[in-house]
Amino acid sequence: MEIINTIGRRKTSVARIYMQSGNGAITVNNKKIEDYFPSEILQTIVRQPLALVSEEGSYDLKVNVAGGGFKGQAEAIRLAVARALTTVNAEHRPPLKKEGFLTRDPRMVERKKYGRRKARRAFQFSKR
Repeated sequence: MEIINTIGRRKTSVARIYMQSGNGAITVNNKKIEDYFPSEILQTIVRQPLALVSEEGSYDLKVNVAGGGFKGQAEAIRLAVARALTTVNAEHRPPLKKEGFLTRDPRMVERKKYGRRKARRAFQFSKR
């Protein structure tokens, strides 16, 4: 099997993955996934598409991810992995689509407006 290259985005995170057949090793920015994501929840998020289609331990993933926080990065990787799995086998698409792993989450941080403390928070109003 050749190397499959896909991209995933979430908030300001961008993840590029290179997937090839192997024994299930996942490296994120040249570190093991356990070292990069110490939280078990974030590791689970990354592995969700593989677990859903019963392909855990079948592919080696090399991930380059940049921008955003850990949660956004994990979800960007999840999208990229799901896209790669559909490239490998078209039969994986319906269950991944049903779970929502192929949908790019469009929510971004709202920009701060001038004359306000935050995006929506106005200064305290004083009637008197």
